[in-house]
Amino acid sequence: EGSGRSLDQSRHDTDRELRPNSIYSGDYRLSRDHSPPYTLTIMANQLTLPTLDVLRSSVSPDVDVQAVASQWFSAFAEAMQSKNVPAVIDLLVDDVFWRDLLALTWDFHTFQSTPSVKKFLTDQLPLFTLSSFTLRKDLVELQRPYPDIAWIQAFFDFETTVGIASGVFRLVPLADGSWKAHTVFTNLEDLKGFPEMNGPRRDHQPNHGKWAAKRAREIECLDEEPSVIIIGGGQSGLDVAARLKMLGMKSLVVETNERIGDNWRKRYAALCLHDPVWYDHMPYIPFPSSWPVWTPAMKLADWLESFAHSMELDVWTSATVVSVIPGTKGKKWTVAVQRADGRERTFEVNHVVFALGFGSGVGKVPDIPGQDEFKGEILHSSKHNLATDHAGKKVVVVGACTSAHDICADYADNGVDVTMVQRSATYIMSNKEGMPRLLAAFWEGGPPTDIADRMSASYPNSLVKLMHQRLTKIIAEADKELLDGLRKRGFKLTLGEDDSGFLLMAWKRAGGYYLDVGASQMIIDGKIKLKSDGPISRFTQTGLLFEDGSTLDADVIIFATGYTDPRAAYRALLPEPLHDKLYPIWGLDKEGELNSVWREVGLNGIWSMMGNLALCRFHSKHLALQIKSYEEGLFGKRY
Repeated sequence: EGSGRSLDQSRHDTDRELRPNSIYSGDYRLSRDHSPPYTLTIMANQLTLPTLDVLRSSVSPDVDVQAVASQWFSAFAEAMQSKNVPAVIDLLVDDVFWRDLLALTWDFHTFQSTPSVKKFLTDQLPLFTLSSFTLRKDLVELQRPYPDIAWIQAFFDFETTVGIASGVFRLVPLADGSWKAHTVFTNLEDLKGFPEMNGPRRDHQPNHGKWAAKRAREIECLDEEPSVIIIGGGQSGLDVAARLKMLGMKSLVVETNERIGDNWRKRYAALCLHDPVWYDHMPYIPFPSSWPVWTPAMKLADWLESFAHSMELDVWTSATVVSVIPGTKGKKWTVAVQRADGRERTFEVNHVVFALGFGSGVGKVPDIPGQDEFKGEILHSSKHNLATDHAGKKVVVVGACTSAHDICADYADNGVDVTMVQRSATYIMSNKEGMPRLLAAFWEGGPPTDIADRMSASYPNSLVKLMHQRLTKIIAEADKELLDGLRKRGFKLTLGEDDSGFLLMAWKRAGGYYLDVGASQMIIDGKIKLKSDGPISRFTQTGLLFEDGSTLDADVIIFATGYTDPRAAYRALLPEPLHDKLYPIWGLDKEGELNSVWREVGLNGIWSMMGNLALCRFHSKHLALQIKSYEEGLFGKRY
């Protein structure tokens, strides 16, 4: 993964020739096949942050950031427009990150180190005509995320052959006084000739008494067939439908529940979002300024319903997609939809978006022997509703992440005897200490959401991991009293992969953590009992037997143990011969990008849309742009 030219520059050796723009550390060996300077080969490379110490550099307090950014950007724009790859490479540190979302690859990619970037640019620049590079001078600033890190962050715009794009770069200071890019981000924003139908392009015609009848016909698809079928009417499906509508494409959202928002409304009553309101805005209609910081699930459910109505999205509720099979009438896919009254309708479309969430809401329950022997009730957390349903009973919750904590806290609040069974270590961070630090860009007084989105996306996950290793330690220190209290109770803690916190756990596992909003203190205080001293062996008639011989009695056992493979929902609707063609969904690929989400999943025209509200807000535009570019004959070739 490394360039083979970098090492921790705090190691000094007169036999080594070191480039000043190197930010790797690693074990290394010297090859003395030639006279000095010797060839340096990195072994077991390990990324590190571009600290001033590593760069052997410093930053003058009176540095002219506008002049530095303008000079670098002018050279960058000229090199990119002339397709001069060596000139571009000369503007980058050896260990550069370049993340591209569709603009130059028609895919999601992170290229790390100059050899990787050089190959990408050599392959891709000949395919594009790039122009109109413009530096956003209002978005240029010197940032000091830590005392030993300094970079100039700047935003820019440019155009490709078919697209309007944006970008972000971060320049770090080198020992010779120059500045080079440590991070470059390029992002497709729009397609030329196909602007979103909002703002000055909204409908200017008056409508006297015809709107309701018109909407009824649109929803029933009586006058126009949809171009896209979206399976699922949660935030992911509604966001894509809204994005497609703004691009002039008709979609139909098919939702099995009776009402939009029931995917949140029917979950356990105590559910509340653990992400703050500034992070969770939906496209086109942000939450009002009076909205609470932490959104109750029932409130979000009603908001989704109002969003669909206000955006005039075509949604069939109480409807089920029965099958998705290869099309026979000139379209890629034939989609059969059945409604509550038994009516069935078939649509011929080129695009089907699966927007069903993690595991499509199908719970994953571990295979524990003796389940048939247990005399009590067994539930998955997805089927749990009210703590008062089990008043006077002894409840055991298997799991120790978000849902488990929320459910246990609900039981404890309602006076129900509840025990959490923790099988593996959990990352704990209080929302109070963690969220303002982790989501500083998405907080009161922060930048506009569209700027914060692009700033966030410009950090590749490998770089985020390095930043979060520092931040996780700071948050843990702030949470010291809480974490010490949990340890004393026997709660097993982790700081995440390589002490990087919860983000990579979310990307890789979609779990393994709890962002504390009160349940941790309940464990410390004994209001939530805890059993964390061994694996479960089997069910008994009255509860659970553990491998150490201990037992735990229960009337109700709830498994808060995650969800099934997201591909299960695809396999349930697609013909069996196509099942093996599906790519993995979620988890990180070798570049640190999420597998398949917001793109096709191995079958042309079968798309995956999922994620939290922030990810859906940002990436729904990417998915819609891909579909629109296919339909307009503009889509290039995925790199």
